[in-house]
Amino acid sequence: MAKQEMKKISQRVMSNSICSKIVVLVLLAIFSFPQSLISAGSNVELIEQNWPFHGVFGRFDKASLQRGFKVYREVCAGCHGIRHIAYRDLEDIGFTKDEIKSIAAEYELLDGPNDEGEMFTRFAKLSDKFVGPYENVNAARVANNGAYPPDLSLITKARVGGADYLYSLLNGYKEYPENFEASEGMYFNEYYPGNQIAMPAPIEDDIVEYDDGTEASQSQIARDVTSFLAWTAEPELETRKSLGVKTIFFLILISIMLLGVKRKIWKDLD
Repeated sequence: MAKQEMKKISQRVMSNSICSKIVVLVLLAIFSFPQSLISAGSNVELIEQNWPFHGVFGRFDKASLQRGFKVYREVCAGCHGIRHIAYRDLEDIGFTKDEIKSIAAEYELLDGPNDEGEMFTRFAKLSDKFVGPYENVNAARVANNGAYPPDLSLITKARVGGADYLYSLLNGYKEYPENFEASEGMYFNEYYPGNQIAMPAPIEDDIVEYDDGTEASQSQIARDVTSFLAWTAEPELETRKSLGVKTIFFLILISIMLLGVKRKIWKDLD
């Protein structure tokens, strides 16, 4: 009798332990999302923004993404590529197929070989990745005084601070402080590590004209292009978060069910 009682107690403890572990895992899934970083590798705190795509239920603002693409296309694309994004991906941010075809048709790329074994140029199509501004790295360096303009498709994931860092960088251009030892051809930016950057200030008020009538202030332009580049870094973000939320609700539901089953099975032992 003593052995049977000990066995029942042991089974009950194991059952409670399993249910407890499930609940703990659910809570970890809910609360263990990485927090945004606020350091850019310097002592200056970043300009923190309330981005709509942050948080468990975060979503992209498609109007802002379309404005940001316009900024990228008219301001950034002359030096920086987004090679991990295909033209057809623009459909996810609200562009129609006809609009995307029109955008792709503005670019030419080298393709081939054809049936005669020769390479040829053609207009880009929907399935192509975005055509970069330079043919190779050396050409990019020659055009930019030796500095290589980085690809921007993953820039918000590649920099500490993510979107806040990029937004701060775009708003961080200042005149050189007194007694600052400036290098030739460099620009002062209070958020860039070392405070000297080869890229001149790329944006200013009214550098673009928004189709939806939004005021094109420097801060608005910086916010929109940052949102767009956050999307290029994680175009699957909304799908991933939606799946994550559904998984969390499923885990909570199955935990409740298991607790109910456990109580029903062991109620006669209480």
